Amino acid sequence: MTNLELGIIGNGTVAGLIDEHGTCTWLCLPRFDAEPVFNKLLGGRGQFAVSLKGHVKSTQTYQRNTAIIETVLEAEDGSAVKITDFCPRFMDKGRMFRPSSMVRRITPLKGMPTIRVELFAQSQRGEYNMVVRRGVNHMSFLDEQAGFRVTTDAPVSYVMDGRDFVLDRELSFLLGPDESLSDRVGVIALEWLERTSDHWMSWTRRLDTPPDWQDAVIRAAITLKLCVYEETGGIVAALTTSIPEHEGSQRNWDYRFCWLRDAYFTVTALNRLSAVGTLEHYLAYLRNTVAHTNGGHIQPVYGISLEHDLTEQIAHALPGYRDHNPVRFGNQAAEHIQHDVYGHVILGASQAFFDDRLFAKAGPLEFAHFEGVGERAFAVWNTPDAGIWEFRGIAHVHTSSAIMCWAACDRLARIAVCLGMNERADYWNEKADTIREGVLEKAWSEKRQAFTGAFGEEALDASVLLMAEIGFIDAKDERFIKTVERIDEELRDGYHVFRYKIEDDFGLPKTAFTACTFWHIDALARIGRIDEARAMFEDVLAHRTRLGLLSEDIDTSNGELWGNFPQTYSMVGIINAANRLSRKWDEVV
Repeated sequence: MTNLELGIIGNGTVAGLIDEHGTCTWLCLPRFDAEPVFNKLLGGRGQFAVSLKGHVKSTQTYQRNTAIIETVLEAEDGSAVKITDFCPRFMDKGRMFRPSSMVRRITPLKGMPTIRVELFAQSQRGEYNMVVRRGVNHMSFLDEQAGFRVTTDAPVSYVMDGRDFVLDRELSFLLGPDESLSDRVGVIALEWLERTSDHWMSWTRRLDTPPDWQDAVIRAAITLKLCVYEETGGIVAALTTSIPEHEGSQRNWDYRFCWLRDAYFTVTALNRLSAVGTLEHYLAYLRNTVAHTNGGHIQPVYGISLEHDLTEQIAHALPGYRDHNPVRFGNQAAEHIQHDVYGHVILGASQAFFDDRLFAKAGPLEFAHFEGVGERAFAVWNTPDAGIWEFRGIAHVHTSSAIMCWAACDRLARIAVCLGMNERADYWNEKADTIREGVLEKAWSEKRQAFTGAFGEEALDASVLLMAEIGFIDAKDERFIKTVERIDEELRDGYHVFRYKIEDDFGLPKTAFTACTFWHIDALARIGRIDEARAMFEDVLAHRTRLGLLSEDIDTSNGELWGNFPQTYSMVGIINAANRLSRKWDEVV
């Protein structure tokens, strides 16, 4: 049965998902948000599969501290093969080499294994079976939008026919643009493997990780890095579309776009590990976003190349994950009014004004551009919007949106101080104070003894836990502590936290939202309930896939993962929780 026991390979241009049996079930070309040529994950026929005759056992691991996956298949007769999958990524001629390519190597380990290689690609969202043209040592898959070539030293006839054959030597497959290679495929594949491994080992070596849960943090950091489209700096929320939030939910969304909210959390988490290069890429993306909007409305989400039209469409030819449809391409959220975006823009950019390590540190010119974003935040902070959860039929003055508007003004004041612009600092501090007083008055419910999800409403919402994280309120404030206690009572199920428990456009939520669990872990730690926070964190880690990844949601009844995958929000939580709860290095060594 299809599940989310998947690993991710990628290089900042493309990313593929490999299941526990070594099948590539999801790959979009020529970039994250493009046509899925391998679409088996959503019920399509497209896949790159390697099967072992008599297969009885699979084991799968990442090469240590890399994005290279090794899958070992064992057969009942004792024979075994190893599949090594990666997307090439390394410095070459002064630039990062990250083509729209993946490499697959199949190595015999024991006995005389008999394998079958099945390559089938689709386009037009599952409506079109791509035509295959045979070459001497390659197969070209033809399509106007997503054409590609697979070059191999395997017998092409066997691969095209899907025929069993004995694997008596190591074979290589290089999937990429429909172009000739400069050398034998085996030579190139081995060189790219070694250089890609060296790149990831060097990158992770520079991470400033906490001593506890180090493996989990490194895997989370690599995964987040794989969700950055480096050409523009845009960061996708996840690499898939339409994995439902729970069985039969209809909550099937396309997450292969750049939510400015999610991107802020991703950049912040990587900054905590001293991986500041992502911030520089993302700052370029933000500069362009702000320049295009020129002080006006900013969408909550854009395409990874700043596309503003993300019109939502249904792919009727794809049955969906476990036949749960609809399969959506595009996202209606781009049309929403979500006021928290202004805070996330400023929060995402603020470190660039303070960090001397950056090649291009931000200064007065950038500040002037971002002031327009702050003006917009102040103008809308107490007006209705769709909120952080993107309600499609509900509009309130959401507390999470208001506090992020406060954050925009507060951070502009801090930046002004850093730049020696004291008059502008006073200006923005005054606006931040106005918002803060309004939120404290209108979001607090005496009846509920908690900050609620919207002004004048009674329903709880886990997003208010971000109040302490962004510095809006002291974690020791009695009102914040009471809010955490109310969320404990009403939104928590065991060690998992729901976003809210009211009906929305699609009924009552049935799965816990993992990012909210991490926000609650952070809140518990801030108010002194450290042991409980650690227990929750350990429980979440136990729900990861075998390769250490998380999706968006967890079914609290059976622990199954649901929602788009891998979810940056969730992987961010691993890094943040480990940093907050870990011992210091001088306590360990």
